[in-house]
Amino acid sequence: MSVLQKASTSSAATAPPDRTAEQQMRDVMARWGEPIYRHIRRMVVSHADAEDAVQETFIKVFRNLDKLRQPEALKAWLYRIATNEALRMLAERKRSESILSTEFPTDANLPAADEYVDYTDLEAVRLQQAIHTLPPKQQAVFLLRYYDELSYEEIADATDMTASSAKVNYHFAKTKITEYISSHDT
Repeated sequence: MSVLQKASTSSAATAPPDRTAEQQMRDVMARWGEPIYRHIRRMVVSHADAEDAVQETFIKVFRNLDKLRQPEALKAWLYRIATNEALRMLAERKRSESILSTEFPTDANLPAADEYVDYTDLEAVRLQQAIHTLPPKQQAVFLLRYYDELSYEEIADATDMTASSAKVNYHFAKTKITEYISSHDT
């Protein structure tokens, strides 16, 4: 039985032994597609960017599946790939926005509003604004802990840091978010 098959099923007895890697990948995508999308979406904001990053995430998962040795590490591994993909996309966006802002200084570079964000909930809007002021690693740690409810050990695996570093980053992020929200209260 493959690592993916073990990771995508609750027990080895429930999975047919002749399942293809493609079928197993479909199971993983069905189970993890939405949580990974929500995680990436919180980081990149844009629906289109999130969809692109999710697609790239699962392509990388499929191509590198043979590198996953422990089925129980699938969750952290998926979040690591997704987080890295979102951070890559944010870095690309920052580079292109810096070029655009020097050439075309307008508000056109801001993410467009859509149905994902409830702009009538001012507290939620302020929280999202505060999260997006954080450095990328702190943002990733905060999102993984606050929304995705990963343990510090899982966050450490997903972000390539120690569990204690993840804990420190989370608490720094919480402090910065609290300060941001307090200073932007109306």
